[in-house]
Amino acid sequence: MTDSRLAVIVLAAGQGTRMKSRTPKVLHRLAGVPLIGHVLATARALDPEHVVAVVRHERDVVAAAIADLDAHAIIADQDEIPGTGRAVEAGLAALPADFEGDVLVVSGDVPLLDAETLASLLARHRGAEAAATVLSAVLDDATGYGRIVRDVAGTLDRIVEQKDATEAERALTEINSGTYVFRSAPLREKLALVSTDNAAQEKYLTDVIGLLRGDEHPVAALPAGQSWIVAGVNDRVQLADAGLRLNQMIVRGWQLAGVTISDPASVWIDRTVTLEEDSEILPGTQLKGATTIARGAVVGPDTTLTDCEVGEGARVSRTDGTLAVIGAGASVGPFAYLRPGTRLAADGKIGTFVETKNAVIGLGSKVPHLSYIGDTTVGEGSNIGAGTITANYDGVKKHRTEVGSHVRSGSHNVFVAPVRIGDGAYTGAGTVVRKDVPAGALAVNHAPQRTVPRWVAANRPGTAAAEAAAAASETDGDRSTE
Repeated sequence: MTDSRLAVIVLAAGQGTRMKSRTPKVLHRLAGVPLIGHVLATARALDPEHVVAVVRHERDVVAAAIADLDAHAIIADQDEIPGTGRAVEAGLAALPADFEGDVLVVSGDVPLLDAETLASLLARHRGAEAAATVLSAVLDDATGYGRIVRDVAGTLDRIVEQKDATEAERALTEINSGTYVFRSAPLREKLALVSTDNAAQEKYLTDVIGLLRGDEHPVAALPAGQSWIVAGVNDRVQLADAGLRLNQMIVRGWQLAGVTISDPASVWIDRTVTLEEDSEILPGTQLKGATTIARGAVVGPDTTLTDCEVGEGARVSRTDGTLAVIGAGASVGPFAYLRPGTRLAADGKIGTFVETKNAVIGLGSKVPHLSYIGDTTVGEGSNIGAGTITANYDGVKKHRTEVGSHVRSGSHNVFVAPVRIGDGAYTGAGTVVRKDVPAGALAVNHAPQRTVPRWVAANRPGTAAAEAAAAASETDGDRSTE
């Protein structure tokens, strides 16, 4: 049920210079999802009445990404005045004028913060009837973070930023995570009083805590259960750390759901992937995007699938696939390359060193090895010989090859599209098929073999080949006199 007393403001206006990237920081991906996508999903899990995202740097790019991730999120623009306080002011201005509930403020670059932690923070805030409640954390090294300063009774007194902290305050290890819950009315009132008179010349949201405390409003700080939950991502090292932590949780979750993963450290699974019970993921495998793996399927080792569908009981080994569908009981690999548009039906096979693209391979049909099958349809029960190539490009346009059902093509064939091989047809080894082959016909077009005796002796005298041939001839001659 929607919490009509709750609005969430997501701060996504920062430039993120430490990422050293043309991509806005909040759009860097973690487990297949932009950083801000994780935050928006967590916010929505609380069922708030409103979600507002505050943007500024690369405004249009970030706003478009947010709209894709959460179509109902409200976009608010921060102006030239810097600081989290100003960002929250922009977020508040985007809310309905009559909104009087609680405002949860979260950062768009804290992807591991979960809904359970936020729900506990909100419950603590409401239970204490506080004007503001801060989510804190205790770190071994608090360098760079704002410090939580408590009074002698252990109550939150104020938050001081690193740049403005005294030596004694910098020695504190409880930090501000940048996540808060405020009652909206006192938040609006006190934000209007916050100035930029500080070392960074920014409008600090943290100053609101001191102002509330000065007016004897109740404020509190609640430490998170684990410090990594509130870890922000400011550079590529922190991005990798967060990615590793999240992947460990994703893999463990699938294991507990009935998926066999024998080497969790070498398996990477995006948050958007779906696995069924009794599937098995072997070492060195990456599952990305909207990939789905059905019951009993075995994927890996050393396989990367992006936006692929693997059917029940299928096996996929040492394969790279994108936007491919693999039917139930089918077999793929090792060393197969499935490009977009590949559809392998049930019990089919795409074998060793086979590349496919825009190829529909029918029930029980096989492309066992060393082939390129592009822009092709293969019927049921057909076998494509080793080394077959569908020549689909004439230099200007792509054309399709159609192979019927129960076709047997010879090794080292070339099908020059557009061409059709009818049901039950055969093609001989080494054949280049340029014209349609009727159903049940045999297509061959190679010249008879010509053998020239003693050619090596005449044309390559003195070579190792000539000596080997001469020795073989003597042996054959000796045998002929026996």
